[in-house]
Order: sequence, then C-alpha cells, then structure tokens
Amino acid sequence: MLPTALRQARRCCQRRQCLKAYFATSSIPRTDRPPFRKINKEKFNFNPEVTFSADVPQQYLTYPLVTSNDLAETFNAPPTRVRMLVRDFIEDALYNPHYGYFSKQATIFAAPGEENEGFDFNSFKDTTQFETAVASRYVECGSLADTNGPGKQIWHTPTELFKPWYGQAIAQCLVSEYLLKYFPYEDFKIYELGAGNGTLALNILDYLRAYYPEVYDRTVYTIIEISAPLAKGQRTRLRRAGHGQRTVHIEHQSVFSWTKTEHAPCYILAAEVVDNFAHDLVRYDTRTLEPFQGLVAIDAEGEFIPYYTKVNDPLVASFLSLRQRIKRQPRLPWYLRTPLSRSVFAALPFSPNLSPPEYIPTRQLSLLRLLRAHFPRHRLLLTDFSSLPDAVPGINGPVVQTSVRGTMVPCQTIFVRQGYFDILFPTAFEQLRDMYECVLDQRTSDGPSDLMHAPGSHISSDTSSSSLDPYFFSSSSRRSPLDGVKSASGLPVGERRSSVFSHAEFMGTVWRPRTRRDSGMGKIPC
Repeated sequence: MLPTALRQARRCCQRRQCLKAYFATSSIPRTDRPPFRKINKEKFNFNPEVTFSADVPQQYLTYPLVTSNDLAETFNAPPTRVRMLVRDFIEDALYNPHYGYFSKQATIFAAPGEENEGFDFNSFKDTTQFETAVASRYVECGSLADTNGPGKQIWHTPTELFKPWYGQAIAQCLVSEYLLKYFPYEDFKIYELGAGNGTLALNILDYLRAYYPEVYDRTVYTIIEISAPLAKGQRTRLRRAGHGQRTVHIEHQSVFSWTKTEHAPCYILAAEVVDNFAHDLVRYDTRTLEPFQGLVAIDAEGEFIPYYTKVNDPLVASFLSLRQRIKRQPRLPWYLRTPLSRSVFAALPFSPNLSPPEYIPTRQLSLLRLLRAHFPRHRLLLTDFSSLPDAVPGINGPVVQTSVRGTMVPCQTIFVRQGYFDILFPTAFEQLRDMYECVLDQRTSDGPSDLMHAPGSHISSDTSSSSLDPYFFSSSSRRSPLDGVKSASGLPVGERRSSVFSHAEFMGTVWRPRTRRDSGMGKIPC
C-alpha cells in the first residue's frame, strides 16, 4: 500500500509542477511548456524562525537607511542593498516618479458618455445589470491585456462610477456651507488632494457654473496632485471644459511637501485618497506589550527581508502617543489583553514572542498636522473605504492586488515588486475623527494638547488674524449634550464638530437632484 501511495503522490507532484504560473511577453499556446530555466535554491520572503530575535544579521544593518524621498531623487529602478521603514517602502512602491504604481501603471476607470454624463441608471432594473455594465466598460477601457503578466492596471472610484451625481452632491454640501458662513465676504476656495482624472473637480465646477454662477465667479479650485501624468490630464480636461486658469490651479507635488499657508477659509477634499496613504508596521512584545517598528531590507538580488527594532522613528512614536491620548487601545488578540493571559500564552511551547502585525496610519497623522499648520481655517470633507476584502493578514491590513489579464489577483504580503501592485488600506473613521480633533486642539504642532485655557469665545482674541481659537475642536470646551436642544449649527448641543457618515447617509442628507429650472440657494448645511 505504501509504495502505491508514494507513486500516486509522485504523479500528483509532477502534475502540480506543470501548473506553476510564469509571466511572458506574449501569449503562449496552452500546449506549450514553460521555458527551460536553471533550477536554483528557492528563497522565501519570510522569517523562518519561530521566535523573534533582536539580533538582525549584520549584513543587512550595513545597508544605508533611506526614505521614499531619497529613492525618488536617486533611483530610476527599484533599489537593492538598502533598508527602510515599511512606510517608506509603501510610499516608494506607489509614488516613486520613475517606477511607482501611480506614476507608471495605474489607469483610472472612466464611465461612458460625455464629460458630465455617465451610466444611465434609470435603464438598470437591478444591481446585476449595473455590475454587468461596469464589467463591459472595463473591457472597453482595455483591462484585458494580451500578456500573461501584470498589464494595464485599471481601478475605479465612486466619483467615476456615479458621475455626475456624486460630485454634484459634494458640491451642494460645500456650497451650502459657504453660502451660510462666508458669502459674499470671502472667496470660495477648494483644495482637492489627488484628483485622479479630474472628474470630481469637473462635476463640482460645472454644477457651480450652472446653478450658482455668483459663487462660481468667486471660486478658486486648487488640485494637489503627486502624479505627473494625472496632473497633465486634469489640466487638459478642465481647460477643455472652459474652466480657466483664474478658477483652477494644479500643483504637481506631494501634499506632504506642501509649504504654502492658506489664511482664508477653505475646504479640503480628499476623495478616495487616504486609503493609499502609507502605514507603518508595528508588533508588540507578548509579555510587556513594548512596541517594535517594522523595517525591510532589500538585498543584492532584490529579495525583501523584513525585521523589527525598538521604536525610534519620531512619527511612529508620535502616533502611538496620540492614540494613547485619545484613549484608543491597540487591537490586540484576546490572549494578550490581560497580564494573566499574556503570561499563560508566553509559557506555551513554541509561542511567538511578538503579537500579530498591526498597520498604523502614520501618514494620516502627517496630513492632520499639515492641515493644522498650513490651513488653519479649513473644513475637511474626506471619503474612503471603511473595510476591504482579501486583506493581508494582520490588524488593519491592506489589500495588495494587481490585475492579470482582466482578473484582480490579491496577495498575502505587502513586500511585492514595486510599481506593479496597488496597496490600499481601510480607514478607521472613528479613530481618525478623534485624531483630527486632538491634533487641531494643540496650540503648536509640537506642543502639548492638555494646556489649560480660559473658556470663552472660539474666535481668537487676535481679531486681525481672523483665525480659529486653537481649542476650537477641543472636547473639553463642549457643553454637555442636552436632549432635544440644538445649537445654531443645527447639531445637538455638545455633539462633536466632526461627524462620520456612511455614503448612503451623506447622500440622503445633502442631495436632491437639481434642474436648471430650480432656483434659490441650498439650505442644507454640510
């Protein structure tokens, strides 16, 4: 019986060898065999040790520690013999101007029809017909490449799928707030981060020009775009639609390198942008819960070697401190939540001495600091995904995926070939809301947030600056909630000034279709 089983297993292994995937530059007939290759010892991108050791192999520590900015300036191809934080690896893979995903590979899905047209939703009987129409449009956009490897990368956003209605709903939200608070004394200034094809900007500006011409005349729309091809396409598309240089400004740069200060009231739009913000990787000692930050070394052959060190990066340390300040605990597994359970778990044979990986949104913290420093009178409208399927294992793990011949293929690791894979994270909106209010509560970018202050008006005593008091967003300055009692803003007394809505709640609150025969100003505050 045993020899028979071995022969069957051997035949099974031979069949499996014929199923190995490989990429080629052209299509290969099904009957062809893969090209002959010299068989080398395989290398795997994971740590084979059961336990974690702080002793990193010396050969990797000799590599220079670089950042994503360093790589953008000095490398025209994915680097070797370097090491970096996981945050910098993700940023380099997505945004490097020479080989990054958004710089070279990504193509944004466009709905059918003219500039301000899209899918004919009235013609769809159900969601199945809509999904079929979207799939057909993908084929028309060229998602099915004639290669066996990663080809044209096409992805979509709600802005593109539901144009022009989605953009018009956001326009109505913003213009209602502007008319209520600033018109006609201030210009209508909008900053959009990462505008993609420019569809959202186009839908907003067309809507303002059609229904609020007096507001359109005072509109200044600025796009901050890191991708050179996308910035060029946005400029061409908006100019073609008649939105001139006086109305639209496009800044080709990363938002994290922004240095100008906008002292006037303004609105910040970030639609499906923060999901591609880089995260850091941390793990915790299973006995003490001391955090360790994740790094990755890239050897001479381009293989990735992840490792961990004690936290010494200022941004990682700042995020962990801020999270503790807003009373948000790390999402640990149940066996690490109490000292007793940690002791029992650590005593088990072969138990790891580090917790499962956690991805922390350090670049979100960078954005909040930038908003506070350079846009002191802003209002933020941010939309993104709160959860994602097929995520990489770990707490708040991202989706790492690429398109192969029209099929989206997810991966189980973030350490993949730079430039060919999209890496996107879910957004914890409740935590982000608390971070936002806490960061804007601070008197200076590096000052403490728990300084005592005298109660009073939220308008700064320096009337010449017309800026908000630094404690405008402070929870300590809010009155206790009173049932049934509303403030001047329409919110219940004591309610947070920052709110989280689902897409359905947002659309149901701020939007109703308009026609050119409609008149009057919108009265629904954002």
